[in-house]
Amino acid sequence: MNILVLGSGGREHTFAYKIAQSDLCDSLFVAPGNAGTASIATNVPIAVTDFSAIKELVIEKNIKMVVVGPEDPLVKGISDFFKSDSELNDIVVIGPSKEGAQLEGSKEYAKEFLFRHDIPTAAYQSFTAETVEEGKKFLETLSSPYVLKADGLAAGKGVLILQDIEEAKSELENMLTNKKFGAASEKVVIEEFLDGIELSVFVLTDGKNYVTLPTAKDYKRIGEGDTGLNTGGMGAISPVPFANASFMSKIEEQIVKPTVNGLAKENIDYKGFIFIGLIKVGDDPKVIEYNVRMGDPETEAVLPRIQTDLVQLFKHVGEQSLNEAHLEIDERSATTVMTVSGGYPEAYEKGKEISGIDTISDSIVFHAGTKIEEGKVVTNGGRVIAVTSFDNDFRIALQKSYANIEKLHFDKMYFRKDLGFDL
Repeated sequence: MNILVLGSGGREHTFAYKIAQSDLCDSLFVAPGNAGTASIATNVPIAVTDFSAIKELVIEKNIKMVVVGPEDPLVKGISDFFKSDSELNDIVVIGPSKEGAQLEGSKEYAKEFLFRHDIPTAAYQSFTAETVEEGKKFLETLSSPYVLKADGLAAGKGVLILQDIEEAKSELENMLTNKKFGAASEKVVIEEFLDGIELSVFVLTDGKNYVTLPTAKDYKRIGEGDTGLNTGGMGAISPVPFANASFMSKIEEQIVKPTVNGLAKENIDYKGFIFIGLIKVGDDPKVIEYNVRMGDPETEAVLPRIQTDLVQLFKHVGEQSLNEAHLEIDERSATTVMTVSGGYPEAYEKGKEISGIDTISDSIVFHAGTKIEEGKVVTNGGRVIAVTSFDNDFRIALQKSYANIEKLHFDKMYFRKDLGFDL
């Protein structure tokens, strides 16, 4: 079977890495891909939201499965595009319908879904530019810190957590009237702050059945000790040590089952990943957010632990037979450390030559923001390369990742040296 992966980051390189290992995959294409995917697949310079160009490629290359990496094409309705086209509707698309993608595309939609299905989450209200004064009054009913979330997609950066009420009021105004996050903040969700430790749970569903994939914890802040600006993610550890069997059983009963059942009850066509961002408050899990695809960099720690043939799992999704799938997981810990460009997540330069990739051993290298220029691998994004390592003890796995990162070089390279500090 010929397979297409959409996207260009570390997540998509990881998908390509796993799919390329499957006997079920004949030819693998990645659009647009990066320098890492170029070595195991055919990169095609097509944007992930250029649906007509994707259709041409799929027909020309006789592609039978499309794995959607990022959220943008899902929110814009790529699954519906395939389903409604007689030339494409027999192709398996791993990713939910446009309606299902609203779980990530709109924070308000997600909160309403959570409340409808009695899934534990924080109290909230939504506001627009017209109701900004009511929003300020609502802030006064909450205690510090204050959580403001841009309703739409803001590439993982549209959430502010503020200690001071005056600052919270001013940022609310900034988001709603000055469009701090552009169209994403035309509506803002103000949420009760939940105090606890976070983790991510990943579910693959065919719309009826599901399998729960390994847990992970990612590190969003740029600075050590979780300080500074939010990023797309500086690293991840899988599994999460504190997610023991009884806690996982609560997550399954209180969150995973009602989510999958809720989608089915509402006739929402959902075949793909559900990423559930959770927080452990005391001994109880609560949902912070849904994403409708795998996380990045969590994918680079979670997928390498899956020993089952990934394409076979995706075939089960297409056939709605995930209940027949047997998931085998590597019991060891996987740790991913992300190297980033100097200045990220603010302004940074691209085109810096990367050396030392071929000297890395006993770890897996996943390219994120890279491309090939004049035969050399150069930086092409804020997050550049992820290094994933295994060990029975996540601390030793981290040491392996750090030791291998020391062999990598590009101008102004930065990475966090304190991952796992809170575990």
